[in-house]
Amino acid sequence: MKNALEQIRREAGELLSAAADAKTVEELRIRYLGKKGELTGILKQMGSLSAEERPVMGQLANQVREAIETMLTEKTDALRASALAEKLQSERLDVTMPGKVRPVGSRHPLNVVLEEAKEIFYGMGFTAVEGPEVEYDHYCFEALNMPKTHPARDTQDTFYITDDIVLRTQTSSVQVRTMEKQKPPIRIISPGRVYRSDQVDATHSPLFHQIEGLVVDKGVTMGDLKGILETFAKRLFGEDAKVRFRPHHFPYTEPSAEMDTMCYECHGEGCRLCKGEGYIELLGCGMVHPKVLSDLGIDPEVYSGYAFGIGLERIAMRRFGIGDMRLFYENDMRFLGQFL
Repeated sequence: MKNALEQIRREAGELLSAAADAKTVEELRIRYLGKKGELTGILKQMGSLSAEERPVMGQLANQVREAIETMLTEKTDALRASALAEKLQSERLDVTMPGKVRPVGSRHPLNVVLEEAKEIFYGMGFTAVEGPEVEYDHYCFEALNMPKTHPARDTQDTFYITDDIVLRTQTSSVQVRTMEKQKPPIRIISPGRVYRSDQVDATHSPLFHQIEGLVVDKGVTMGDLKGILETFAKRLFGEDAKVRFRPHHFPYTEPSAEMDTMCYECHGEGCRLCKGEGYIELLGCGMVHPKVLSDLGIDPEVYSGYAFGIGLERIAMRRFGIGDMRLFYENDMRFLGQFL
């Protein structure tokens, strides 16, 4: 039995010395020290020894167990130290190397222009108001003096979710909600996304952004409207910006007008962008229709007001000299990187 114990200690030492990973070390521990291991098997034979031999063999068996446990611990520690050294070597950093350059993000050009426009209107006493993009057709059409038969309510022009719920076609719905809750004086802008069934081209998209404005108070005139919009154009595009007003028709304003700005591509000469006109349509505007006011509980004999709706993409195109509004939506970093 003594020879067997010495043989186990010697074999265990040789195998542990050659072990290359933690899995092998664990297998050797089970082989020699486990419940069914070789050392346990020898200890079960001690019953056949004499009373004088048992203490001696028991002490020797404990020494062998302690020796194997020590070798297991040392081997485990050595493998861990080796693995750590390899990891440190593979992950070593050269602190003298230059760091990686991380690209710096920037605001989207539409957000740049939106913030500029807000600041201009804030300076003229306006407050920004928001509303839902999925809207009842009452707020998009009926409250704006558009009957059921109006062409704008056709499914070819408007995205319908149900018979009476739509994706808003303009942020005028926010103006209606404001007039329902607030009595004059009112002086607001309502920026946000709108949706129309338009074909995609250089100046149209089924999704775009608007900044609509509304003023309702005593003694408000068309002259006030023109003055506000001309001031806005000059503040945003520069003092040399040229605008023109053309008579137009909107069901919710009377009289109504379109305001154009001189084409930034051809400077009034006529080109593809402005379709040979020399000017580009920038916004629609007009005096709030008396019926709209009276339907919302505002006396048109006492109060008057004006409203306007600006396409954010179009003023951004004019602001930065961009010839195709599709560039705003394509997420091309070559384009967006110009606005750092």
